[in-house]
Amino acid sequence: MSKTTKKRVPLQRYWTTRYLLTILVGLTIIAVVSALWIRHTTLKNRLHMMEFMAEEMVSRMVNQQDREMLPGENSSGLFPERGHLMDMEKNPLIYIADPQGIILASNRPEHPWQGRLDAAILNEESDVQKLSEDGGVEPLYVVKKPIESESVLFGWVVIAETESNLTKVKQEYRQLFIMIIGLALLGWAAIYIVSRKLSHPIQEVSKAARQVRNGDYQISLPNDAKAEEVHELIHSFKEMSQQLQKLEALRTELLAGVTHELKTPVTSISGLLQAVNDGVVSGEEAKEFLEISLKETAKMRTMVEDLLAFNSFAASAVPVSLKTQSLNKLVKDAVHQWKVGQELGDLVVDVELLQEEENVRVDPVRFQQIMTNLLNNAKQAMDPPGKIEVTVKKSINTLHVDIKDTGSGIPQEEQPFIFERFYRGHEKKYKVGGLGLGLPFSKMVAQAMDGDLELIKSTPTGTIFRICLPKIASSFI
Repeated sequence: MSKTTKKRVPLQRYWTTRYLLTILVGLTIIAVVSALWIRHTTLKNRLHMMEFMAEEMVSRMVNQQDREMLPGENSSGLFPERGHLMDMEKNPLIYIADPQGIILASNRPEHPWQGRLDAAILNEESDVQKLSEDGGVEPLYVVKKPIESESVLFGWVVIAETESNLTKVKQEYRQLFIMIIGLALLGWAAIYIVSRKLSHPIQEVSKAARQVRNGDYQISLPNDAKAEEVHELIHSFKEMSQQLQKLEALRTELLAGVTHELKTPVTSISGLLQAVNDGVVSGEEAKEFLEISLKETAKMRTMVEDLLAFNSFAASAVPVSLKTQSLNKLVKDAVHQWKVGQELGDLVVDVELLQEEENVRVDPVRFQQIMTNLLNNAKQAMDPPGKIEVTVKKSINTLHVDIKDTGSGIPQEEQPFIFERFYRGHEKKYKVGGLGLGLPFSKMVAQAMDGDLELIKSTPTGTIFRICLPKIASSFI
């Protein structure tokens, strides 16, 4: 049993789900980092506030009037409610101690130090300390400030609070949560809308492709795509479908033409031979019928050979034998050989060669085939009198052979198709027999020799075809 086909996912769902997963992972990381940053910033700010509170109490106590409250009498006024300044539910632990650390007053009776402050707290140089208590007690931050006046130490103000209370926040986390959820929903909505706008035209193109596959070229695609790539996709697909429609119509027409071209000689040969066989004709007339049959047979054989040669070249099965040749000599010989086998009448053929010899690497036989085909086409395009001009030119790296005639030209609408296999123009198909393989075959042969065959210009006053060949540096010997 074959492997199970992987399940396909619609483009909109594919991108929406993956983007949602990506944004959730990203926002989760952002939320964790933000929460840690909020915790660190809150702890830092509240420690600064504790230092400020301690300094304020020291400032009040060094006043002569408040110094009398140092032993603890009427000491409740020393501990105002300051928890709201730190955005905390309750005030931190506040201690007032003498220089030896004996606690004189406290704002809450449940303080962890009974009677005396730890000597390590008073001896520490830093005003802010973090104490890690043993026995499962959570870490405690302590801020101490000395009560001094005129370099005389009267005691200490110590403020302490647990790390959990100092880092406890609600509003900031709530705002962070709302922001993260909002960004997630906004991002998901944005990618949903974008992917929907992107997937819709692609779905339309896919639907149109199925139509074309089924032979229906009458497709309808939107023209309002704003994305450049989507617009190019739609525009290119429309052009492709139109071209396919034209080629399909052309293929049907050309198949009928090829069938007709092959059927005509077969029918003619059959009728002529049947007449001879039945004794309808005899003597010289029968001999004439046999000669006509042989000519029709040769004509049909030529068509079949053209088909075989074209298919062989199209499949790269026929190699070319490249040799270094003088282009002037090649052109002169090709034109001469063609003229020998033609009845020119009022047709004039002029050849203009290069003043200096230039060499090319070509297959002489294949080059002769191209020249013969182009000269035949030029002759067929003209009614006598007429003129064919063969001109050899050169550029920096390329040599050109232009074949110009004074015929009626190729209609503008037919010019894009002249190198299509089996294509024959509207006028040519009724005047000249053949399969429409001459120009496509010649172009493939030229390209096989690293050159090309081009239609330079065609107007009602004449046509110019150009053979392009690469120039080589070595001199011809």
